[in-house]
Amino acid sequence: MTRKRALVVLGAATLGFTVALYLLDPHTQGSGASISEFEFAGTNSHAAQIVAEWGPEGRHLAHLGLLLDYGYMLSYGLFFALAGFAVRDAARTRGWRRMAKAGSFVPYFALAAACFDASENVALLLTLGGNGGSFAPPFATVCSSIKWALIGTAILYVLGGVAMLLRGRLSGSAATAPPADRSAP
Repeated sequence: MTRKRALVVLGAATLGFTVALYLLDPHTQGSGASISEFEFAGTNSHAAQIVAEWGPEGRHLAHLGLLLDYGYMLSYGLFFALAGFAVRDAARTRGWRRMAKAGSFVPYFALAAACFDASENVALLLTLGGNGGSFAPPFATVCSSIKWALIGTAILYVLGGVAMLLRGRLSGSAATAPPADRSAP
């Protein structure tokens, strides 16, 4: 499979998982706090409060969402890593030294983010099941914070690269366009 095809498949999977996880979030179903609030609960007492607020239906949705999230991690991690490598390769061929240099490590941030997300989910599933003790909620919060910093950086790198490519194409197409006919009234 070519990288372009893989990006299309992974992009579609990421979008599909995003929609599914949104629909499974207890908050969107009227069960109280969002799964993001649960990620950042930080303490056992706050996490227990969220879990209690969710009730049985919200806990079921959260559990299902956390399990489905493992597929999401795989899709977004691979998508943004491959997109980052594509930006790096384009930067190398165009002589964009800083983008090419950043591309030697930033795409791996997406993969690392997915790993932190997986660790976070283990802690959240333990907490959801009442087995997280006082360790799991703060651990989940730390993992979530690192995950968001890493994936945010990877996304910004890809968006920056895409913007540079578009700017290059737009300025390149304007430079090669034939001059306008100025003799018409």
